[in-house]
Amino acid sequence: MKPLIHISALKYPNHAHYDWQGTLLEQTEDFIIVWCEAGRPLAHHTKQKVFTIEHASLEFFFLKEWFTAAIEFKQGQNTSYYCNIAMPSVLDGDRLSFVDLDLDLLRSPQGEWMVVDEDEFVENSVKYDYPEALKEQAVQALQRLQARAEKKTFPFDEAALKWASPFLPCSHS
Repeated sequence: MKPLIHISALKYPNHAHYDWQGTLLEQTEDFIIVWCEAGRPLAHHTKQKVFTIEHASLEFFFLKEWFTAAIEFKQGQNTSYYCNIAMPSVLDGDRLSFVDLDLDLLRSPQGEWMVVDEDEFVENSVKYDYPEALKEQAVQALQRLQARAEKKTFPFDEAALKWASPFLPCSHS
């Protein structure tokens, strides 16, 4: 049985934002891959609510890069991507955390990529007093992430999906 890992998304510099858990699938010196089941609870500390996430996801947490990526699955199909611009993830025992820097890159079920939450990035830059270097790093990370998505390099390539296959129903074409 693969170990559970507890995941925390923080707001700068270390304010609790979201918490959820998943199954640790792979750990390297560069990234951690986690499978999250449909129906899992997500504690949203900012809103003081617990939500149920209806879809499964394969999540990539980078230990040296400034982003996270999640491939969302509905009815066993890869439907979308949700990527956070974030400070590099940190693993401490069975706890994985990252500082979310608001900017998100999404791919819709129709295959369109879009940047969202730019207004939130501007607001939180003031609210949490982001240093200029942090803001610049976030913008540069978004550009690097967009280039990866455009070129379909890891985690946007077909090889990344191999970790999800044991959890998905077999497809017969």
